[in-house]
Amino acid sequence: MELQTAFIRNQQEEVKALQDTIYVIGGKWKLPIINSICNGNKRFREIERSIPGITTRMLSRELKEMELNKLVKRTVYPDSPVLVEYESTEYCKTFGNIIMAMIDWGKEHKKMIMES
Repeated sequence: MELQTAFIRNQQEEVKALQDTIYVIGGKWKLPIINSICNGNKRFREIERSIPGITTRMLSRELKEMELNKLVKRTVYPDSPVLVEYESTEYCKTFGNIIMAMIDWGKEHKKMIMES
């Protein structure tokens, strides 16, 4: 796919922006976690159960990193026992269309590979 625009593009700047994006949302687990939270899973165990193969330790680590990057908000309710909930931030929702496009692409890619 060739990306063309009416203005001169700065490849170095584009590569840096892609690297920044991949750093924030890349890896095996971040997008599935975002998808899980956006599908209504708010508690740690709900998120964990909705993502096959993720470990408790990995989910904890990823959620902390995502909180630092302003993708999820962690709320602690001082009930007994303590209740912790996660929700996607408005900032996180800004790439919702990108995630949906990736899901659609993944489905089409799988179809293409299976037909070959």
